[in-house]
Amino acid sequence: MNSSEPRRPDVTTVEIIGGPEALEVGLGNYDARWAEVYLHHRRRILDALAAVDVDVEHIGSTAVPGLAAKPIVDIVVAVADITAEEDYLDGLLAAGYELRVREPGHRLVRTPTRDVHVHVYERGDAAVHEYLLFRDHLRTNADDRALYESVKRALLSQQWNDMNDYADAKNDVILAIKTRARATRQ
Repeated sequence: MNSSEPRRPDVTTVEIIGGPEALEVGLGNYDARWAEVYLHHRRRILDALAAVDVDVEHIGSTAVPGLAAKPIVDIVVAVADITAEEDYLDGLLAAGYELRVREPGHRLVRTPTRDVHVHVYERGDAAVHEYLLFRDHLRTNADDRALYESVKRALLSQQWNDMNDYADAKNDVILAIKTRARATRQ
């Protein structure tokens, strides 16, 4: 899509394909193989979207050496237009990923084994910046890395009927860490 073409409206609702899912994986110690999994999927994504200008980054806890994490590799892909799904979604589905979430400004595809989540946003979306800010800060700040890990361990000692509820429960500590990350950058 070129910049002179009118943009179509984005979706206005949250569609979670398959409904809520219980959190069934626990926290594991950092595994250097997560970086290899990311690189494999980065190549797979770039091959699938060869005709599209995209940015691909490893995000989430598996992108932070030394941080315990659920063994799910998160990847963010930035595209020119989130509403032009034909530019990216068809290629990702053809590459073997499955659509899990379609919501305003965000699409999530994942592997059938659910061990890789690919978050698609529009280039320039604040969410991409926030992911990278958080990742980069945790990579360099041992105190916040330890704090985040301890909160995750405490939360995972509870049962979660929906993985999204677990993610939401981490919001307060994530916001506090990002506030410190912004202050550190200034």
